[in-house]
Amino acid sequence: MIDLDDADRAILRALSRDASLSAGEVGRRLEMSQPAAWRRVRRLEEAGILAGRRVAVDRAALGFGVTVFLGVKLATRGRVSLEDFERAVQAIPEVQVVQHVLGLFDYRLRVVARDIADFERVLRRRVMTLPGVGNVEANVLLTEERRPGPI
Repeated sequence: MIDLDDADRAILRALSRDASLSAGEVGRRLEMSQPAAWRRVRRLEEAGILAGRRVAVDRAALGFGVTVFLGVKLATRGRVSLEDFERAVQAIPEVQVVQHVLGLFDYRLRVVARDIADFERVLRRRVMTLPGVGNVEANVLLTEERRPGPI
């Protein structure tokens, strides 16, 4: 863990908004030299604070107009059923995120589909046939606001 100063936080905010920025562009935006910005970015990477760069994919532009969060409660307990479920759910391309959670459900899934009928097909033919699936609750995403987080 390293101590972050205001410049480090400004770099993190800039890169969280646009991960494609070069060190030169970061430096220009924050009024620091390109070498100084590069050294700081490198230090943040080496400390594990910056862990990779991501591209935001517009799912709607690809034809996936529906996002649904599924809460999945497994019917059976035990390590074998968790591993079987996790292995099987990773094979479903429409499932974008798999989160093992504590609470009412065992897993939270982020599922994308072309439309509600396509989601129903994914739910019936893929999700409900996964090993150990008991109860499932669906929440359809209406809007989403992305925030950079506490930097």
